[in-house]
Amino acid sequence: MLSIMGDGQGLRKKHERIYDYAVYNDLGNPDKKKELARPIFGGTNEHAYPRRVRTGRRSQKTDPQSEIVLGQGGEYYVPRDEAFEDLKKESYVAGHLKLIVHELLPMIEKVLTQKSEFKCFSDIDRLYNESFTLQDQPKSGRWKNIAGFVTNISNNIQGLPRFLEKLEDSIGLRFSPPQLFAKDRFSWLRDEEMGRQALAGVNPLQIELVKSFPLMSNLDSEKYGPEESAIKAEHFNHQLGGLSVQQAIEQNRLFVVDYNDAFMPYINKINAQKDRKMYASRTLYFLKDSGTITPVAIELSLPPSSPNFQGSKRVFTPGQDATTHWLWTLAKAHAASNDAGFHQLVNHWLRSHAVVEPYIIATHRRLSVLHPISKLLLPHCRYTLEINALARQLLINAAGVVETCFTTGPHSMEVSSYAYKALWRFDMENLPADLLRRGMATKDPNDPDKLKLVLEDYPYAADGMLIWSAIQEWVTEYVSLYYTDPDSLSNDKELHNWWDEIRHKGHADKSDEPWWPELISKENLIFILSSIIWVTSAHHAAVNFGQYAYGGYAPNHPCVTRRLIPEQDMDSNEYRELLQNPQKFFLSMISNKFQATYAISVMDALSTHAADEEYLGQRVQVNWTADPKAIACANKFAQRVKQVERIIDQRNADAKLKNRNGAGVVPYELLRPTSGPGVTGRGIPNSVSI
Repeated sequence: MLSIMGDGQGLRKKHERIYDYAVYNDLGNPDKKKELARPIFGGTNEHAYPRRVRTGRRSQKTDPQSEIVLGQGGEYYVPRDEAFEDLKKESYVAGHLKLIVHELLPMIEKVLTQKSEFKCFSDIDRLYNESFTLQDQPKSGRWKNIAGFVTNISNNIQGLPRFLEKLEDSIGLRFSPPQLFAKDRFSWLRDEEMGRQALAGVNPLQIELVKSFPLMSNLDSEKYGPEESAIKAEHFNHQLGGLSVQQAIEQNRLFVVDYNDAFMPYINKINAQKDRKMYASRTLYFLKDSGTITPVAIELSLPPSSPNFQGSKRVFTPGQDATTHWLWTLAKAHAASNDAGFHQLVNHWLRSHAVVEPYIIATHRRLSVLHPISKLLLPHCRYTLEINALARQLLINAAGVVETCFTTGPHSMEVSSYAYKALWRFDMENLPADLLRRGMATKDPNDPDKLKLVLEDYPYAADGMLIWSAIQEWVTEYVSLYYTDPDSLSNDKELHNWWDEIRHKGHADKSDEPWWPELISKENLIFILSSIIWVTSAHHAAVNFGQYAYGGYAPNHPCVTRRLIPEQDMDSNEYRELLQNPQKFFLSMISNKFQATYAISVMDALSTHAADEEYLGQRVQVNWTADPKAIACANKFAQRVKQVERIIDQRNADAKLKNRNGAGVVPYELLRPTSGPGVTGRGIPNSVSI
């Protein structure tokens, strides 16, 4: 085992199988440009973060604490047994992402420099209805012959991305209509659809039950303004069907998606950027008699920024006339953009990529390949280190995809780090604990081991509990084969070293927290393993494979907001601009053509299942164990997963469940376990494989 642990020294080479820990010190690139300097994440209280696998690249000249960044053609070290297993898989994932980031997007940016604004919603529709052509650039040495370039790419990559078409002397871009757009191109405008997506969209992990009113912040009021929300009962009590606010709370009918504290500390820095403007949002929802939820008030806040501006908290409610309707639409777009940013930086990248890497490193370092827990976990490690390495190189790096496509820009990883420090807890990452924490479920009084959902038609939670129960049952039966008495657990030094290393090395910045489960019982071991498997499979699937379905149409889930909402003041040029052409103002506020095309291209790639995907309940390695009892347990789990799939199909056909069935409604299939290759909006891979 010592041979694969490394000693914290030297450059790691491609053929090696060495697992060691490092901080995130390779995201910035000050050697190229001082504006590309970024903090080191991990190892400090200010920028707490999980650890990554160590690569040992040399230091940058301008910042000796940071590793050099490898450009186009460079590959970040990944231990060989966690690298992509075959060239086709490598070409498909890595090749497409590198093609988009390094080659395609510079072309698009060059073409769109002079005509980058959407003039009307029809301009957005044309991304899916017409082919957008990139002509040859005769004066450019880099792209003299686009057709030759595409031929070269397609010969070295397993096909082109599905939105690229090789033409005689150009490249054609034509995106497939995202599910939401294909089902109902106007659905994003409806308030009920915004509510449905809070329960069944790409980020259904954030909604909480309102337990008291008014809503409150936990931030320092001297820095960030009053703790109490500006949303008052009089803003929305007329929308509660005759109930008072207190009655709505008592009947569990008020919900909130609250990003106030997550973004407020960074708003002034973000808004100091060119063409980036955002608020910290709160969205209040009401549960209607139909079983659907609808937004009834949105609060958009700015912190104090100078002696002359002591911050603001603006409250918007559904419009009663043409002007207030458009103000409400603008407010919904800002709230949706908050949601898009938090989804990507926290619920997706942090909670299902970054925090998982230490589990994988510790599994290889501390558990032999013959250890039964190693055999259980290895399918849930597959490809994650390679994907995370690509993310550091292309997605979360300085001037990478996230900084380019999201409002948070160069402060994106600071937001993620803050969430890790303030919010992330291992014991809350399993689905039941998360639902209880958010008030979205209660303990069943008839069976304390079961949960009762506060909202019956909450597709993510309802389907997720089926998957969680199947995982927990499988882990319980498997663990019980090898840990038959307390001594068998207490005497397993490998296992204790594994868990100790996850806590004290992989998550060293949070190792002193009191909530870490102690490895003192079989029940705790089952809880730990079930939580890890849930995160690497179902949690990741729920927040990843719907990216194109919901984010592929920019107005629905805009990654970028570039303007604030003007006050209703006729002396304001911006307000007069809004009144004169509200559609144009809306489009000038969200992603422009380049940002939208960039984001859509990447979302398409990240929402794609590869042909060799291994789904929950499946194992590529046939002879993974010689234990017939373990094989029997695995087969039982596979059958249980198939049963869950049938139940999900039945639910999606149930007309009473309006958050997954109805005219123009996208069925909830993100937790449907299996899928074919491509962008399908369904399927739970065993691991974070994309």
